[in-house]
Amino acid sequence: METTRHFTATVYLVNDGATALHEHPTLGIRLPPGGHVDRDELPHEAGLREVHEETGLNAELAGSSPNIDAPSGKALPQPRYQMLYDIDVHPDGRVSHQHVDHVYFARVGNRTIAPEGDDEPGSEAWRWYTSDELRASDVDADTMEIGCEAIEVAE
Repeated sequence: METTRHFTATVYLVNDGATALHEHPTLGIRLPPGGHVDRDELPHEAGLREVHEETGLNAELAGSSPNIDAPSGKALPQPRYQMLYDIDVHPDGRVSHQHVDHVYFARVGNRTIAPEGDDEPGSEAWRWYTSDELRASDVDADTMEIGCEAIEVAE
């Protein structure tokens, strides 16, 4: 059986020592904004689009692109991580669907969440977490670890 892979982008937003997570309506876990990379997008563009749709915030990616002299190309913003997530795992252990996730860190100027997308969870689904609150919460271990790192790096 062939494994289908989709490219996704996730952005850990940081403002004043905290990162924003929302309760994912389908998965029932807390996650930062993110989603699928559309056919006409680069991963960092998809991440910033998803941030705006899900939160209404305009984000600035943390970090910089390397300055490389390439006559026919340009360096793209580097994700902090690239993660491979198994989405559809069958009882026999076969994986038929995976996400290749580009994980970015970004700064936002305020914490006012007002989703722009039609089918997005409302602002009540979002919460800002400090590093201490992340460590004391029941969020998944990878979300906690990466969220704490995002706060440290983006501040």
